[in-house]
Amino acid sequence: MFILKRALFVLTAGLFLTTSIAPAVAGGDYGKSSYSKKADIVDTAVAAGGFETLVAAVKAADLVETLKGEGPFTVFAPTDEAFAALPEGTVESLLKPENKEKLIAVLTYHVVPAKVKSDVAVTLTEGDTVNGQKLSLKVKGDKLMINDATVVKADIMASNGVIHVIDKVLLPAETASK
Repeated sequence: MFILKRALFVLTAGLFLTTSIAPAVAGGDYGKSSYSKKADIVDTAVAAGGFETLVAAVKAADLVETLKGEGPFTVFAPTDEAFAALPEGTVESLLKPENKEKLIAVLTYHVVPAKVKSDVAVTLTEGDTVNGQKLSLKVKGDKLMINDATVVKADIMASNGVIHVIDKVLLPAETASK
């Protein structure tokens, strides 16, 4: 399974250019500058706090090793509050073993197989995710929007990529309609 997941990252790795996102999209308390650049995406999310639900979901989907891998990755990381805003029972349902494939689809929709910092993201209109679907990117006022989620903190650097904190959980088309 790990080899298959890794292959998905490798196959789509060339779809984004690597460079850096605008300070105008920064905010919130996530990603304090004291975090070591030696920490990977998973360890950085754990250290930042506010991502307990996301980390639990990544563990349930068996994606920890993948997101601790070489990368580079860009993760649009929903906060615990974003998960709490989903309809009642959604998170619990996704975490059930029988819904693992759906959980993987949701989580990989939050990952771009490249390091895309905010100064580049604000110039893009769409991006390819690891699950094969596209995200819409646009600037609205001084905020970067990923689909209908707002980036509340940008450019949290990790050894294998970058995290952008978002205020909503992104749902891929087949999950959103069910």
